[in-house]
Amino acid sequence: MSSGAARLVEQLDPASTVLLTVECQRGVVGPDSALPELADAARTSGALANVARLVAAAHDAGVQVLHAVAERRPDGRGASRNARLFRAAERLPVQQLTGSTAVRIADPIPVWGDDLVVRRLHGLSPLAGTDVDALLRNFGCRTLVVTGVSANVAVPNAVFDAVNLGYAAVVPADAIAGVPADYVPAMVRNTLALVATVTTADDVLATWRLPRRGR
Repeated sequence: MSSGAARLVEQLDPASTVLLTVECQRGVVGPDSALPELADAARTSGALANVARLVAAAHDAGVQVLHAVAERRPDGRGASRNARLFRAAERLPVQQLTGSTAVRIADPIPVWGDDLVVRRLHGLSPLAGTDVDALLRNFGCRTLVVTGVSANVAVPNAVFDAVNLGYAAVVPADAIAGVPADYVPAMVRNTLALVATVTTADDVLATWRLPRRGR
């Protein structure tokens, strides 16, 4: 086993690893997305299918799964308005409204009863100002596997916040998506690779399939 593979095995110990899906909701990556270009990128790149594979494998391996969902109240109370992105989102034809089908986890990602869904009404990050950090600590998490969308904003925010909070971040690069498509590998190579372990969905799956002591 190479040193890189051995390090990944150590990092991805199911007992201390949590898998995070970022904004993998119907109104973002589903067929009726508010952001059809991003939804198309997530599907045609295989990223959404790889997220689904990783979630299924996490369930089998005993890895805790968290789904981070971005939503807003119908009256908009508490929503951020301090960036152009938020103001543009208010005008989109599909709104990520609390309780609507738009904020349900998108197919083909399997959701089990043991999964937790963390919803946020503000900001850009699944971690900042949400329950995620406290939940990770309660789970004994040391490594956070970050998947989902978008590689433009929420995914790097999640990785930076995880690292700032003391977690090791692992990013399966083929399980994230953004627009334009050629931006994603450049961002991964020049940004995320500096702070996270960049790998593939297949490597994570292979690691979780390895026999573990006590299992």
